[in-house]
Amino acid sequence: MNAVTSTRQEAIAKAIGQLKDGTFEAVMRRRVAIPSASRLADHKPDLVRYLTDEMQPHFARMGFTTRLLEDEAAPGPFLLAERIEDPSFLTILQYGHGDVVAGLDGKWAQGLSPFEMTERDGLWYGRGTADNKGQHSINMAAIESVLAVRGALGFNLKYLIEMGEESGSPGLDTVCARNSNLLKADVLIASDGPRLALNQPTIFLGARGGLSFHMEVNAREDFQHSGNWGGLLANPGIELCHAITELVSRTGQIKVPEMAPGHIPQNVRDALSRCHIEPAAGDPAIEDWWGEPGLSAEEKVFAWSSFEVMEMECGNLAQPLYAIPPRARARMQLRFPVNVDYKAVVPAVRRVLKEAGYDRVVVTDPSDAIFPASRLDPDHPWVKRVAASIEATTGQAPAILPNLGGSLPNNIFSDQLGLPTVWIPHSYPGCLQHAANEHLPVSIVREGLAIMAGLYHDLGQPNT
Repeated sequence: MNAVTSTRQEAIAKAIGQLKDGTFEAVMRRRVAIPSASRLADHKPDLVRYLTDEMQPHFARMGFTTRLLEDEAAPGPFLLAERIEDPSFLTILQYGHGDVVAGLDGKWAQGLSPFEMTERDGLWYGRGTADNKGQHSINMAAIESVLAVRGALGFNLKYLIEMGEESGSPGLDTVCARNSNLLKADVLIASDGPRLALNQPTIFLGARGGLSFHMEVNAREDFQHSGNWGGLLANPGIELCHAITELVSRTGQIKVPEMAPGHIPQNVRDALSRCHIEPAAGDPAIEDWWGEPGLSAEEKVFAWSSFEVMEMECGNLAQPLYAIPPRARARMQLRFPVNVDYKAVVPAVRRVLKEAGYDRVVVTDPSDAIFPASRLDPDHPWVKRVAASIEATTGQAPAILPNLGGSLPNNIFSDQLGLPTVWIPHSYPGCLQHAANEHLPVSIVREGLAIMAGLYHDLGQPNT
């Protein structure tokens, strides 16, 4: 065993040791206990406290300088931590978020509470364990372990923590534009979202975009008795349902060309051919008949668009009035990969509805919380470099997803800052993020600590 291999194994053992001796668990318990819900105004002090009480002291112990960055659009501040060992070294930018969604206290299983971490059957329950406190805490513990073993990283590291991702990352683009010189780096390596499967180390290279808009039919002012007016007055619920079918078929196939990418690049298909979605116990069964025909399940989620009715309102189902409702409304959501111009989507929807004669259907402009799509080329050298490190640690090649099926502000780093982007998630699809009973398997924590310690060690090696 040579010296490099020896220190690599020592760094990995040191990282896993933080789990074995309870050090990492204690850190997680403190962080979960801070109710940093960015959508709830009463918790704004908790957004600041998470950075000042937890992040800044931890980074300071590791020899980082820190500063808080502000933007009036953001619900809380941003933290930038920097450790610059030599201006000539490779520079890595990392990203995470310390805010969470609402706790949903009272809806968790008996004995569980959102802001008190509890271990049960090898799972850590608590808000933020999976999204995203657990993920950036794994990375920070691995950094600390490499420093303890080697005394230095051998590269420069900048870590950006925001406190508004669950609110749509308002202000992140402005902060990054305003501080582009501070954020200069060679690559973004970040951790968020789920792995492909519980036992499958994964990297993804971007994210599908996401936008929402409303479709409405306002036919009249009041409800009208169906016995007196049925057959004489148009029903806005029926109108709206038929209008939706102009956009998407009964089997989920998108009909509006501007809403889908049109084709899938061959190297994206090749990467996805080596990935397999396997529902775990408790997950719903995949319905093969739904979605774009001719695509694999993996291509449908990671390389194509999906169009959903997220909520729908018509009448009063809780207290039926036996009357024709005056209006109907639905919130629509489009998830889309690169090669979809999101600015063209709503104009195209309006055009299709007008051509089909749905003059009374009003389509609102998209909400402000739009995530454009982004994707690093699967053949990029950084993909191979990170994948090789993970395989050296785990003994298995990671799944390489061209992009996440969900949406993240990755485009700010890829397009605005011009960085190659590689994400290493430390969660899994069944983690119940955003729901009651959010949890993180301890097995993923252990493997994540090893993966990141090995990667940080590898990035600091000369001549690589």
